[in-house]
Amino acid sequence: MSVILERLKLMIHGFHKSSSMSPKRLDGPDDAKPLPYLNLSQPDTLKNNREVFVLPMLEAVHEVSIYIHRFHNLDLFQQGWYQLKITIRWEDGDSGSFGTPARVVQYEAAPDLGSEDIYGVWRIDDVDHSFSTQPFRIRYARQDILLAMMVSFNLSLNKFENPSTSAVILKFELLYAPVLENRYSVQACLDTCPSAIHEFRLSPKALLGLHAYCPVHFDAFHAVVVDTSVHVSMLKSGVRISSVKALSDPRANDDDFVGENDKSKQVMFVKALSSARDILVEELQKLSKGINQPIDMKDIASDKLAGFSPRSDQGISDISPSKKPNGEVDSQHDGSLHLLSEDNLHKSFDLIGGQMFYLWSTFLNFHRANKTKILEFLCNQWAVDRKAEWSIWMVHTKVEMPHPYISGVVDDSSNHGLRGRGPNLRKLTTDPAQTAAMRAELHRRSIAQMRINNRFIQDLHIFGDPSSIPIVIVERVVNAPVRATSGNSYFSQLDQKDIQNVIADVDSKPSKLSGETRQNGRVLKIVVFVHGFQGHHLDLRLVRNQWLLIDPKAECLMSEANEEKTSGDFREMGQRLAKEVVSFVKKKMDKASRSGVLRTIKLSFVGHSIGNIILRTALTDSIMEPYLRYLHTYLSVSGPHLGYLYSSNSLFNGGLWVLKKLKGTQCIHQLTFTDDPDLHNTFLYNLCKQKTLENFRNIILLSSPQDGYVPYHSARIETCHASSSDTSKKGKVFLEMLNECLDQIRAPSSEHRVFMRCDINFDISLQGRNLNTIIGRAAHIEFLESDIFAKFIMWSFPDLFR
Repeated sequence: MSVILERLKLMIHGFHKSSSMSPKRLDGPDDAKPLPYLNLSQPDTLKNNREVFVLPMLEAVHEVSIYIHRFHNLDLFQQGWYQLKITIRWEDGDSGSFGTPARVVQYEAAPDLGSEDIYGVWRIDDVDHSFSTQPFRIRYARQDILLAMMVSFNLSLNKFENPSTSAVILKFELLYAPVLENRYSVQACLDTCPSAIHEFRLSPKALLGLHAYCPVHFDAFHAVVVDTSVHVSMLKSGVRISSVKALSDPRANDDDFVGENDKSKQVMFVKALSSARDILVEELQKLSKGINQPIDMKDIASDKLAGFSPRSDQGISDISPSKKPNGEVDSQHDGSLHLLSEDNLHKSFDLIGGQMFYLWSTFLNFHRANKTKILEFLCNQWAVDRKAEWSIWMVHTKVEMPHPYISGVVDDSSNHGLRGRGPNLRKLTTDPAQTAAMRAELHRRSIAQMRINNRFIQDLHIFGDPSSIPIVIVERVVNAPVRATSGNSYFSQLDQKDIQNVIADVDSKPSKLSGETRQNGRVLKIVVFVHGFQGHHLDLRLVRNQWLLIDPKAECLMSEANEEKTSGDFREMGQRLAKEVVSFVKKKMDKASRSGVLRTIKLSFVGHSIGNIILRTALTDSIMEPYLRYLHTYLSVSGPHLGYLYSSNSLFNGGLWVLKKLKGTQCIHQLTFTDDPDLHNTFLYNLCKQKTLENFRNIILLSSPQDGYVPYHSARIETCHASSSDTSKKGKVFLEMLNECLDQIRAPSSEHRVFMRCDINFDISLQGRNLNTIIGRAAHIEFLESDIFAKFIMWSFPDLFR
């Protein structure tokens, strides 16, 4: 009894350190706590000795604790009041299978109720067994709302024959209400219907023990990130009385004799609880080591954590279930457990349950004292695991950078960059686009037979329908030696002193990029997003949001210089973009200079469709020269880098003809090489000769064989089936353009450059057969309406986007 009192005292002290931290409860029963240590021995008294035996049945619960740290507004469209609502239910259950909110702990003092951005308090609804945070007001983008609370749900195992036979669905709902004159009507408006939902699945294995970061993003129209972590374990619940009729009772039937079945179930509970204990010990040690903070476990003997108590009855100390490498309990101990008497089995369950009570209480107190460090550790672990978890939909390959392509009938007198190259005749026998589409489709069909690692928290936006998720084929290109060039590049390499003088002119002060302060200053990271033909400056916002999740300190420019102006000359569009970029960079540099030492700049670009041609043209402008050496990452989303010399989409080609003939769209003339009778004088041919790619450290080309708006080879900067056998002047011009681009990408021996081609294969089957899918527009637009492909690529290679 003294042990019980000690542990109860420990829990009361742990959960109520100060009166200001005590949680408030609305519309709910008393706060629940981990259940105390109980003695589950066989009762000595029987009700009607000849007819009914009263047996104590072992019971357990899964406790799912969710720590909600902060709500960060990435890209919400509407200002107003928002609220988070959380429910938990068994996946294979009926309407009565919801988890019950058992405990809420406000880690930090809640903001004053009179604050303009906070209204009311958190609450628990006993009708739908949900927990809701206090409503908070969102006023601007990238706003943070600190919540810092832990809510725990209990899931009973009474309805299951064996522990953890069903997965659990964790549901987050985002509630919205506009700003109202009468603030008392806010809650009623919030309760109408959710604006967005994000669900996760916790597998049966995860229910035995899990500590993981779980970011909540909702959907493309409600782009936020809620920093949460999920902590799961199995705890002893209590005693349920089971009545079994005696054999001598003539009223008994076969269903009444469940002694053996009950014992088997109790054995399973003992095994599961023991496994949960081992996992919790291991996770506590991992968390302690990960954040470099010791955990005080002096109140329990180490031998009790490693196995059963030495003072238990004979035979109990020898049957502690051992774990397999994958975390499962070894089934060879079933026999030993079945040999135990019911009394010893109850004592074993009782002992492990007491250990779990103590360990779980220790964790909760440890988490409360180190909440931020634990969240950061779990977040870093989550980021590392992304490539492995999402590898189901990604295929990684590595290829050699091809040597310069050359036609087999090139005249020796040619002076357009072909002289001096070794023969490399490469005639394609198959269409690369069709081959890529077939490969992706075969991989999509094989996903149904793949075994998904269910130790992770499964995001149902992705794992809900695995066959509908985009397939990403990543082709990492190994750079070949660069060929000899004349050195007459459009961009001359500026002297470092000249660069510093240019940047120093930003604020008429000595350059803060030079001298001894260079090593300790801030790195200014800027990302420029450029929309395509007749596009909007927010077209690439989903890619931007993923970039900000990886690097929250990045400064993003959503280019507006060419909005509603994409029908003219690419040279004019490039000049407008260059001025916009330089103005933005100077503004951010000036701000960074006032706040500290500016060490260097990382300038990255993202373009969609012809936005890639616009940004490459902008890089040729003289006002961009001082910033070229700071170019970092270039992400090309379906860009027609080689134009439309070999476009096989007849329907789309017809549309281009209409734009040229009826509307006189200059940029279309330039893309189709009809802006000049001589192909060597066309805009795109000369753009490819300019060194627009050589200064980027990382180049990622995204393409899709389903995209009929941009030729597959043009987006990937590679040869195509039609050009490989074309010996005409057009074929020669195409090869010159191709080789010029590849020469820029080939890294010099003194510098390493990352070059990847990523094929995206979308599941457009749900759209049916319509004009968009026939002409290939569906996939071209899907790049803007889906962020899963960007999530896969960017989180698999996060260093390229930092």
